[in-house]
Amino acid sequence: QAQLVESGGGLVQAGGSLRLSCAASGRTFRSYAVGWFRQAPGKEREFVATINSSGGSTYYADSVKGRFTISRDNAKNTVYLHMNNLKPEDTAVYYCAAGPFPSYGLGQYDYWGQGTQVTVSS
Repeated sequence: QAQLVESGGGLVQAGGSLRLSCAASGRTFRSYAVGWFRQAPGKEREFVATINSSGGSTYYADSVKGRFTISRDNAKNTVYLHMNNLKPEDTAVYYCAAGPFPSYGLGQYDYWGQGTQVTVSS
């Protein structure tokens, strides 16, 4: 079982950068794929990025490709989401989730964090 805690959110101007962290408890974390999702007010939760257990494969939503980078440090039980050139439309609560394999689908993830707010001002 894994418990996930996100951090690193905040308020940033358009064009700025943030790094989100997803810290996990449990020795089995390194065997999980981890995804980042986001949910804006009044909208459904959507896929952002995902990384496999070794960190060798990553996948991104078209809306963030080229601006966001997902990475992981299994020695620290942490997955990161580096966000550059942020836009107001990136404003949302960002969640990390762990599951058996990388997937675009929310239902494929077994464990979720509580979320961290990212607000991008124009």
